[in-house]
Amino acid sequence: MPLQFKRVVTANAESGRSYILHDGPPSQISVQPGRALTFYELWETEGPLASNAGTEDAVAGPIRHHPPEGGTRFRIVELLPDVQQKAGAVDEDFTAIAAPDIQVDGAEDPTMHRNETVDYNIILSGEVVAVTEDGETLLRAGDVLIQRGTAHTWHNRSNAPCVFASVMVSAAPLPQFSK
Repeated sequence: MPLQFKRVVTANAESGRSYILHDGPPSQISVQPGRALTFYELWETEGPLASNAGTEDAVAGPIRHHPPEGGTRFRIVELLPDVQQKAGAVDEDFTAIAAPDIQVDGAEDPTMHRNETVDYNIILSGEVVAVTEDGETLLRAGDVLIQRGTAHTWHNRSNAPCVFASVMVSAAPLPQFSK
């Protein structure tokens, strides 16, 4: 069952007065059955400075994994228990979000990937195991993971969904991992 929450976005009219532009569920949702997760896109900015001009929905259009170069991406992620992953669909999931090249070659786990971002992940409910190539840690509601361009994946080994907020900030590629 999809998460039920609303996204509220404000704007400025030409007169300079502020108003509520969007007040409802997220407009863009990406269900990824292979990884048993769903992205609820909330906002995106282009860099180097974000713009507060206009009334366009910044996340309208195809969902992409990464923020624009120099920009940010804000989303809510719902990660279902691992037992709900669909074998064989992981590559399709990465392709569907314009990120087939972020999977780590030769990784034992096909969901292992590396972002060219700094990610601020705040666990809102449930629990998730954050896995790197050389370790893992259990995160619960209220915990924060700052992901810094490292190879990683997520595993929900519990019987309940995990929900977390993620703010992705575009970062310079690490030279040793540049393609």
